[in-house]
Amino acid sequence: MFPLLELTPLILQAFLQTFFNPAYLFLFLVVCAIIAIQYNRMEKMRENFFGARAGRSKKDFITAVGYGLLGGLLASFLAIFIGLTVSGELYYLWPVAILLMMLNIRFICFAYAGGILALSNLILGFPQINVSQILALVAVLHMVESFLILVCGHLGAVPAYIKGPEGKIIGGFTLQRFWPIPIVVLAVISGGMVEGGVEMPGWWPLILPGVAGDPQNLTFAMLPLLAGLGYGDIAIARSPAEKSRLSSIFLGLYSLILLALAMLAGHSRAVALLAAVFSPLGHEAVIAVGKWLELKGKPLYVPAEEGMRIMDVLPDGPFWRVGLRPGDIITAVNGVGFADKTEFYNLLQSSFLPANVDYISRSAGIAKNTVVKPPEPGKPWGVAPVPESSESRYVELLTIGPLGRWMKKLWGKNPC
Repeated sequence: MFPLLELTPLILQAFLQTFFNPAYLFLFLVVCAIIAIQYNRMEKMRENFFGARAGRSKKDFITAVGYGLLGGLLASFLAIFIGLTVSGELYYLWPVAILLMMLNIRFICFAYAGGILALSNLILGFPQINVSQILALVAVLHMVESFLILVCGHLGAVPAYIKGPEGKIIGGFTLQRFWPIPIVVLAVISGGMVEGGVEMPGWWPLILPGVAGDPQNLTFAMLPLLAGLGYGDIAIARSPAEKSRLSSIFLGLYSLILLALAMLAGHSRAVALLAAVFSPLGHEAVIAVGKWLELKGKPLYVPAEEGMRIMDVLPDGPFWRVGLRPGDIITAVNGVGFADKTEFYNLLQSSFLPANVDYISRSAGIAKNTVVKPPEPGKPWGVAPVPESSESRYVELLTIGPLGRWMKKLWGKNPC
């Protein structure tokens, strides 16, 4: 029998039992509430873009919780399989991550807090943490995140007019997903068997160094942990699905390299220093490369030579129901061509009967014709064009936090 199967019932039992702990359940619900707020915020962004609520926030939240439970179970198996144990590391991780988040929102990721703590331990001797274990935990969480990005990172993408680094307004999508991640990991509780402990079978290798004593003579406890994962990205030169797949590959490679370095860190101080530096800088490289590929690539959502290119379509709206999708080009309404989106909307508003729409399908690459019924009174047509020459409303690519804004303002007043 494959060794991991011996522990599978114990992992599943411990994973389910965590939710019968009132304190843990309360924390899980708090994290879920924070995530629900984020999805509601995204729904408002979508509403501002289309002029109507798409009604996706509840569905996105339920999907996120489901995938988060799956990701947590996967993380539990990975953590126990590689021999990851925890002690006091998490008491330092969260405070440092929250402080970094105040500088920049993306710094809440454990890759930065874990790297800083590891460097502090190696250089200053404080705090007393196991560098291998803390960096391995960061690697496992990012491994799970890469899986979640692959399967659902593109869901609920929000269309936006984005202001690029050169000040040009371009069409694209903001990709944001959040998941609550309940995890079960091992913690050493004694050198002998006690009630509630788990004696590891003789095969367990303890791949990661850091647990003193013979693993066969130690007793472990299944310790519940709680984490929240978040993914933020932009899709300009690729569709949201294509971009999320690419991001998943980059993040997966990063997590594998970090895990390999973490496994070797306990045997070499030089490798430990390399792993500690790679944790934040490697993560920054993943973000920088992904953003560079989008901003330097050929944008997908640009005006067509003739007609109006669609950037997004409101689900269950009039245009969605007849089969129009992002990337299609509308060339005429009721047989009348138009020069820009203003003329396009004027033609729609003047159409009291179902509108006859000519368009070029991006997926089929051919011209098509369909009939679009007007929306209910007060409801929008639910079609968003790509940005034209100038747009008054756009999104800037900024993630700076409140402390970062304060420091930037202070630096601006006192440049010397």
